[in-house]
Amino acid sequence: MQKPDALIIGGGLVGLAIAYGMARSGRQVRVLDEGDSALRAARGNFGLLWVQGKGYRKSAYAQWTRQSVALWPQLAAYLREDSGVDVCLQQAGGFQLCLSEAEMAEESQRLAWLQQALDGDYPFELLSPGELRKRLPGVGPDVVGACYSPMDGQVNPLKLLRALYAGCRRHGVQIDNGHRVDAIRQVGDGLEVRAGDQRWQAGQLVLAAGLGNRSLGALLGADVPVQPNRGQILVTERLAPFLHYPTTYVRQTDEGTVQLGDSMEAVGYDDRGSAEVMADIAQRGVRCFPLLADVRLVRAWGALRVLSPDGLPIYQTLPECPQVFVASCHSGVTLAAAHALWLAPWLSGQGQLPDVQPFGLARFQSASEVQHAG
Repeated sequence: MQKPDALIIGGGLVGLAIAYGMARSGRQVRVLDEGDSALRAARGNFGLLWVQGKGYRKSAYAQWTRQSVALWPQLAAYLREDSGVDVCLQQAGGFQLCLSEAEMAEESQRLAWLQQALDGDYPFELLSPGELRKRLPGVGPDVVGACYSPMDGQVNPLKLLRALYAGCRRHGVQIDNGHRVDAIRQVGDGLEVRAGDQRWQAGQLVLAAGLGNRSLGALLGADVPVQPNRGQILVTERLAPFLHYPTTYVRQTDEGTVQLGDSMEAVGYDDRGSAEVMADIAQRGVRCFPLLADVRLVRAWGALRVLSPDGLPIYQTLPECPQVFVASCHSGVTLAAAHALWLAPWLSGQGQLPDVQPFGLARFQSASEVQHAG
């Protein structure tokens, strides 16, 4: 019988960030990961640290996102010290490229609302085509303008995953792969988790299994309403550096490859690639940067995002089982710093509870009750 202080189910970006932060706080932590059979969101990540536009009409999410990105230099420094991995953090700002006047107007409205909601502390610029091309010389003629914010940035998501894994191991976290949890029950003042014929006990349990949180929550009588949304990514051959800032559709990695993406597809649990969607992604990328027209593609894949009904994260201590904490989000890279440096210490009994009340499960129950009453 394994008995760490805390057991975390899920070895992706969310689970490992929390495990890393808890272990740095002195807790004995074990991570159970389903392995390659899981619907891994981390493998499809675009690597953006993105604040711009997030939290429209949901200012708590805008604030949480911005606070996490502000913590990122500290997280990157800790990871480099503990793992030796440079996650290639860049925080020089990012561009939302607009391919029509309607897109430009919509994005401008969102940013103006956010700036007002955050009492003016939300920097951005609206760039005309001429102003944009001075900053991004390779932008194509179809781009009618852009919104720029110095709050945005990027990292290498695969190096981040590697750094979190190595950092966890450095601080004594035990990571077990290939375990699909099929039962959770309370035992005394702790919990017992079962995967096949293996069992673990811990005083605290964190559910950070992405889309798997729905079935894990159900084992404890909780409805965790996460749902899949497919995104697809194309990767080109390595090119000479030409794009020194991330954009929402196209970004160049530290290794020289170019990633193209940003599809949003409600296709259930189908994570396969779609030729039609990939063609649209490629066409949009070429419209943004015509120099990509004759570049070879070397990889393509689809992955499933973890979305709540309103798009916000879910952070909740289960009222029926206060030893269990649920953590779900679709911005595992952007929010990694908040998870490791704020949420994890609080879960370890150190520091004050971050302002996560707006991200609790009660908001869905209230919406359901209103809908039912109507």
